[in-house]
Amino acid sequence: MAPVEKITIALPPDLAASVRHAVEVGDYGSASDAVCEAVREWQNRRDLLGYTVDDLRGLVQEGIDSGPAIAFDARDIKQAARRRLAASRG
Repeated sequence: MAPVEKITIALPPDLAASVRHAVEVGDYGSASDAVCEAVREWQNRRDLLGYTVDDLRGLVQEGIDSGPAIAFDARDIKQAARRRLAASRG
């Protein structure tokens, strides 16, 4: 087993209750196990998305700079797509 570094954390009452409940019903052997899995999932999600805070800020700014949203009708979009598909088939 890998070495373990002990840290102390404080959770809001609702999260602490969720952790306790998960241990009580047998989902985890201990509160530490539950929190470790939560941190692993957070790391995985962060790594899979691959965005840094600066990346996200840039994407938000790109959206702002693109101007206001344009109203659309889903039926019109579907009809145009069907016409393009039919034209591409021959």
